[in-house]
Amino acid sequence: MSASISIQAAADFLRDHDGYLILTHLRPDGDTVGCAAGLCRALRQLGKTAYILPNHQASSLFTPYFQGLLAGDDFVPDTVVSVDIAARGLFPDNAREYLTRVDLAIDHHPSQEFFAARTCLDAERAACGELMYDILRLLGPITADIATPLYVAVSTDCGCFVYGNTTAATHRVAAHLIDCGIPLAQLNKRHFRTKSIRRLRLESAIIAGMQLYDQGTIAVAALTLDMMAAVGADERDAEDIAALVGQLEGVSTSVTIRELAPGRCKISLRTDPDDLNASTVCALMGGGGHAAASGATLDLPVEETRAAVLDAIHQVKGSALT
Repeated sequence: MSASISIQAAADFLRDHDGYLILTHLRPDGDTVGCAAGLCRALRQLGKTAYILPNHQASSLFTPYFQGLLAGDDFVPDTVVSVDIAARGLFPDNAREYLTRVDLAIDHHPSQEFFAARTCLDAERAACGELMYDILRLLGPITADIATPLYVAVSTDCGCFVYGNTTAATHRVAAHLIDCGIPLAQLNKRHFRTKSIRRLRLESAIIAGMQLYDQGTIAVAALTLDMMAAVGADERDAEDIAALVGQLEGVSTSVTIRELAPGRCKISLRTDPDDLNASTVCALMGGGGHAAASGATLDLPVEETRAAVLDAIHQVKGSALT
């Protein structure tokens, strides 16, 4: 059983150990990547040996933050830390050998499974990057090299401060990171103001196939492998595609079904938690996350996945969808 520890205890643990290997989750996003890179650089600043386990699913949008930080095949860690990983099922294949030996998990998901020997969890944070910032500032100065990936972690997980999980604390952390001298305009343009032509074509195809329910308050859309192939898209083009459908006026619940392989789909569910708890819905399908944003992976084809998520929403809402 994992021990739940405070921010100060997490900082003390990191200061007292060495030989770090840092793990990120499947289909890595800006939060897990930014936390890993920021932590790795902060540990090295303390004179520690620290590396990040390579994550082969990382898109070219995020791989630059790993530069110079990845572990070689011959590295044998003394201490294993996971960042932004809530569940055992989110460990990449090359990280599964560490499932039973994670020394410290740092996370912000209420669905945390407490798989580590000790866990620093704050489910009130908009991003794990917020929590990581509070830990790292106890270890020494936050330099621009550390602050840059932490800003990516915080800003991407709250949609550049427009998602409902954004709080005053989120803005305060971002302001502190900006004060560290990060290339703010460059980061915001890279992550929030640039789209490839392939991404725009994907968005067009997704909207064309979107289906609406309950007087237009629920939107369900799919991104299939055939759609990706038709426009020559890669993982970078599909980054944070789940945010698209919820932008439609009147939609309070949005479902994006991403076909990962034939017969295997990932669901991204975003809701108004006052109307529908996304985590409760996804828990019915073996997933989890936050009240407003959760996910699950099902070994079903796209249309069967659509039926499964609609059924789960129906169960939680307690009323038939129209």
